[in-house]
Amino acid sequence: MPLIALYAFAGAAATGLAGAGVLRLIRRRSLTASLAVVAAVGVVAMLAGTLAVAWAMFLSPHDLSVVTTVVAMAAVVSLATALTMGRWVVARSRELTDAARSFGDGGAFAAPDGPATAELEQLSRELAATSARLAESRERERALEASRRELVAWISHDLRTPLAGLRAMAEALEDGVAADPDRYLKQIRAEVERLNDMVGDLFELSRIHAGTLSLSLARISLYDLVGDALAGADPLAREHGVRLVGERVEPVPVEVDGREMSRVLGNLLVNAIRRTPADGTVAIAAERTDGGVVLSVTDGCGGIPEEDLPRVFDTGWRGTDARTPPAGAGLGLAIVRGIVEAHRGRAAVRNIPGGCRFEVTLPTAR
Repeated sequence: MPLIALYAFAGAAATGLAGAGVLRLIRRRSLTASLAVVAAVGVVAMLAGTLAVAWAMFLSPHDLSVVTTVVAMAAVVSLATALTMGRWVVARSRELTDAARSFGDGGAFAAPDGPATAELEQLSRELAATSARLAESRERERALEASRRELVAWISHDLRTPLAGLRAMAEALEDGVAADPDRYLKQIRAEVERLNDMVGDLFELSRIHAGTLSLSLARISLYDLVGDALAGADPLAREHGVRLVGERVEPVPVEVDGREMSRVLGNLLVNAIRRTPADGTVAIAAERTDGGVVLSVTDGCGGIPEEDLPRVFDTGWRGTDARTPPAGAGLGLAIVRGIVEAHRGRAAVRNIPGGCRFEVTLPTAR
């Protein structure tokens, strides 16, 4: 009995090695060919083992013929089953390839109908998830491209106006026709400052988008941050006849870049003051919540249209003409969001009766 097992194993092993060599040679061919080879290897291995045992046991020619015929019929059935299975799997694979090509060309992935193997079903689910992420990425890219085009258009307009004024005043001074040269020089200085602020905003925004914004974190009290921001915005508030109020300003410590966060609060306050009518109130608050520390700036702008709320922090967004300030290119709120997110925080806005509230949430200091 051990000798018979040894002969059977030797014949099957030789066939298996030959089959492995064939599979290696056709590894880049169709799956149908590989399945046919696997089926053939199984049948030929059984036949080789049977013939080896028959030779060792000296079976009669008749018995050997019967065994060979049975094995041949099994080989026909096995090869037919393997070819059918291979053609079915290949067909499902081709359908999946065609469906994947559709979303690669800009469409949406639609899984092919009909049953498939567990592996192909898993691949189909992964392709569907990839298609959804790709669609979201395309939508973000389209939104960013539209935002860039709007920004270029607005920046071009905002640069053209002060440059035209500067040229006119410079020509008047050069020709000696300026009735009040000192007033012209002050106006030129004001326009230069405006252009300088605009260029500074563009540079800051470029650093944010490039991910090169460097933060120097330090432990600072919110009370000090809010106090400095109110002092800096007070002259503009007086000019517009707006009252600044500090409400519920808790002395909560935070780890932030003081210079950048002062810019955040300054942008929010300037934005609120410019959009609040005279005799209105702009309030700033700072308090601790379960989600961190919340800084809020409330204005009396009358509210933002609901359809515009998701775009408030987009680059270049300035809302309707009635809400557009006389200066600026719609970069302030985009800078606010970029700086806040660099601090692992988030910026949001919501409407309240008579105005809107901008909220900046920051993690508490450890």
